[in-house]
Amino acid sequence: MYLNNSFKAIAFLVCLIIFSACSQKITQTTVGLGWGNNSVNTVKFRKNAITSFNGYQFTAYYNPDKFLVLAKRKQNSKNWEIHQTQYKGNTNDAHNSISIVIDGDGFLHVSWDHHNTRLRYAKSVQPMALNLGDEMPMTGLQEDKVTYPEFHSLPKGNLLFLYRSGESGRGNMVVNSYNLKSEKWTQLHSNLIDGENKRSAYWQACVDNKGTLHVSWVWRETWGVETNHDIAYARSNDGGLTWENSKGHSYELPIKLNSAEYACKIPQNSNLINQTSMTVDGVGNPYIVNYWNDAAKIPQYQIVYLENNIWRTLNTGFRTQSFSLGGGGTKRIPISRPSILVEDLKDDKLITVIFRDEERQNKVSLAQSLLNKPSWKITDLTKTSLGQWEPNYDAALWQSKKILNIFVQNVTQIDGEGLAENQSSPVEILSVSKINQLITK
Repeated sequence: MYLNNSFKAIAFLVCLIIFSACSQKITQTTVGLGWGNNSVNTVKFRKNAITSFNGYQFTAYYNPDKFLVLAKRKQNSKNWEIHQTQYKGNTNDAHNSISIVIDGDGFLHVSWDHHNTRLRYAKSVQPMALNLGDEMPMTGLQEDKVTYPEFHSLPKGNLLFLYRSGESGRGNMVVNSYNLKSEKWTQLHSNLIDGENKRSAYWQACVDNKGTLHVSWVWRETWGVETNHDIAYARSNDGGLTWENSKGHSYELPIKLNSAEYACKIPQNSNLINQTSMTVDGVGNPYIVNYWNDAAKIPQYQIVYLENNIWRTLNTGFRTQSFSLGGGGTKRIPISRPSILVEDLKDDKLITVIFRDEERQNKVSLAQSLLNKPSWKITDLTKTSLGQWEPNYDAALWQSKKILNIFVQNVTQIDGEGLAENQSSPVEILSVSKINQLITK
């Protein structure tokens, strides 16, 4: 009898420990108070909102007084060092987001406050420091009408900087390169993807573990989001200098509508969104996530991916409500643009889509499925709504440790650059470890 009771006690303790470990997979830490009158801190096209380097994690946001704030912590610490910089941004326009990156020497590079406006760029005064120096040009070329700036890290500590030069529906893609040894920027391409003064390319990009830069994009014919169409693809194996398609055939630059490789053909007026997310698997196959209408005219998250040199499409198919995209400006949309993660398993791949949906009360949600046995499981990571938040995660931490850290803030976006009032809210980092266990729970 005594042994039986002891066994039960031990079994109960083991179960309690397991339950406690499972409950600690999702944690949340507060950084500081952020501007929440629109979605400028949480728009999807930030690159990056949060990043890690040498055991430290960095983030950036606008505070309620519109100042650019930088913060850092030791990984896994709850204590953030916060620094309000000398710089402000036009937070009334949700396009004017902040992007950050750390170069190989530990210097923080920051770009902020752009929507067809002059380049705003600064660099930390010391490695790992939050204090920024004076604003400066990069190359002095095509820096008067900058939109959608984004940094990417390359092997050996070098950087890339991508942005649109020109206006919606009439813009071109510029590529700058930062050399760690010379500490200088050079312009690789003044017009990598050419809209021919008729359209714009709205892209997403990622760098794989071999240093290959992958870019995919939709074309937009006018300022209206309803004219988005098709998903095209290109890659560079030499730091953005030369470009090829998925079959290894070299592009004649600039890439144009008729010369681009198409991963998926999607007509206009399909509720196709722009500027989402892409990633690669362990052997460098690209995975692009977006949303557009299914046969029932319901916008569904869909994954376009390369397998055995063939482009394929996987429809998640779990949404039930329809909506219609149209017009310009920052939209108030029932669902967020998605992010995508791919984890290589022994005989399959785990696909994870990070998103927000009014159908799920605008919580932070993960949709997960095995690639070869599609069956989508949804997990909500938060208990309450985050308004019009969109996902942005620490790609460096995910690549190195497979730990998912997500930048979160409850924000309000009124359609077409409208502003809410008195909506400041905490900026937080949501941490999820071992996400491959969520699908098996």
